[in-house]
Amino acid sequence: MEKVKLGDIATSIQTGPFGSQLHQSDYSDTGIPVVMPKNMVEGKIVEQSIARVSEYHINRLKRHKVSVGNIIYARRGDVGRCVLVTEKENGWLCGTGCFKVSIDLQKANPTFVFYQLQKPATIGWVEKHAVGATMPNLNTSILECVPLELPNLQTQNKIVNILSAYDSLIENNNKRIKLLENMAMEIYKEWFVRFRFPNYKNTEFKNSELGKIPTTFNVLKANEVFEYYVGGGWGNDEYTEEYPVDAYVIRGADFPLVKRSNVSSCPYRYHKTSNYKSRKLRVNDLVFEISGGTAEQPVGRTVLITQGILDQLSDKVICASFCKLIRPDFTKVTANYLYYWFQFLYDTRMIEKFQLQSTGIINFKFDFFLRKGPILVPTLELMNEFEKHIIPIRKEIDKLAIQNQNLIRQRDALLPRLMSGRLAV
Repeated sequence: MEKVKLGDIATSIQTGPFGSQLHQSDYSDTGIPVVMPKNMVEGKIVEQSIARVSEYHINRLKRHKVSVGNIIYARRGDVGRCVLVTEKENGWLCGTGCFKVSIDLQKANPTFVFYQLQKPATIGWVEKHAVGATMPNLNTSILECVPLELPNLQTQNKIVNILSAYDSLIENNNKRIKLLENMAMEIYKEWFVRFRFPNYKNTEFKNSELGKIPTTFNVLKANEVFEYYVGGGWGNDEYTEEYPVDAYVIRGADFPLVKRSNVSSCPYRYHKTSNYKSRKLRVNDLVFEISGGTAEQPVGRTVLITQGILDQLSDKVICASFCKLIRPDFTKVTANYLYYWFQFLYDTRMIEKFQLQSTGIINFKFDFFLRKGPILVPTLELMNEFEKHIIPIRKEIDKLAIQNQNLIRQRDALLPRLMSGRLAV
């Protein structure tokens, strides 16, 4: 088994275009997709809300085009994230905030290298060597030094064939999760955007700050529908008398996975007893992101805490410092309804009027939102009916996510055994 560095088996490690080369005004709703860190979820490129540019910009920045087998690495934020370019993404653009890694095919199978980069030990090495306290960053020199173990090319190819079968099962589950997510959001839009809820015929409307709404609906401010809210915490790396309580932490970087009930990226830390008691998450709490946004990814993302998420985290979890725990007032709103209202605000970018940008990082004006943030509030009877439709969908998502975590653990456990020869390939 040969020990190498990523730079030894790469033909190039190239930084994506800088902001001076690709401006916000260059993006459009149509054209060729641009892969940003926010588009990297569970080792795959997610097209939802992906930025696009015209052929003109693709030709102008052609050195940043990606090809099958390239690995795209997040340069800042959640620096352990990377994705493997498939035939589908061939010709897309490596975006700002990313690296494009091209593997020497005479030395290594890119898919095998990608599996190595996804190992917890490798991700830990990258996170440890990243620079910057507030926003971790990578540079070319760090990536070149990422340590890898490399069997011969024939063995690499055999291992890839075995592990790819697990990836196919995981991908099928992810497709089902995506369909369920879309189904839930479509129900929300049908009932509370298009107002075609059960028995909607003959509904009368009235004017509001959100436009025309049913007369049975109201528009309240955020502080009227929150029973409790508190900022998150970060805790300590190790146990001490001052930090005796062990618990997981959900960060903004974990949101894309946790929204799909995948908690594998949540760090495990130690906390002060008082901080933990006031921040411990429970079923139907919302975790709301208030800092760390970028021009490509506005702040204000939300996660709904389900029983499935808590079960995976041993019912011991808080949200991180750049987030808020929000507990709905259930006499005013239901949890799933409020979650999808926040999701609607984010998807329509209505949330952006409560953002504040300083020194390149976008923050959320939470106090202003409490006083002025509008919440469309239907009748409790209608929201409870909505819950009956949504809760089974959320439970199925939790179930599929747990299946995926088991498959990932089995796949990752196979990799060292196959490489060591303990299992024949």
